[in-house]
Amino acid sequence: MFISSAYAQTAAAGGDTAGSLMSFLPLIAMFGVLYFIMIRPQMKRQKEHKAMIEALAKGDEVVTAGGVVGKVTKVAETYVSVEVAENVVVQMQRTAVVQVLPKGTLKP
Repeated sequence: MFISSAYAQTAAAGGDTAGSLMSFLPLIAMFGVLYFIMIRPQMKRQKEHKAMIEALAKGDEVVTAGGVVGKVTKVAETYVSVEVAENVVVQMQRTAVVQVLPKGTLKP
């Protein structure tokens, strides 16, 4: 009485492939934009950071992830020793180095 009858719809004809492709086009475009805006620049930054870490040498002045500034005194395979004050040497992982400062930035 209050409920109307529901009838099944017939299947669409086989020529609707262009419509289904057009419905996926915004999704594909969104992934393309995300790749060029987010993923690609992040991969570039990671590559630059890896090259910087591999090029660390004794005497470089660095900034760590914790904000500690110092001079590299010893470089090992996975660790680096950083002198943060006179006769104060801190040993940390190489990946903790965020930036290499220009020579002469730290005052003796």
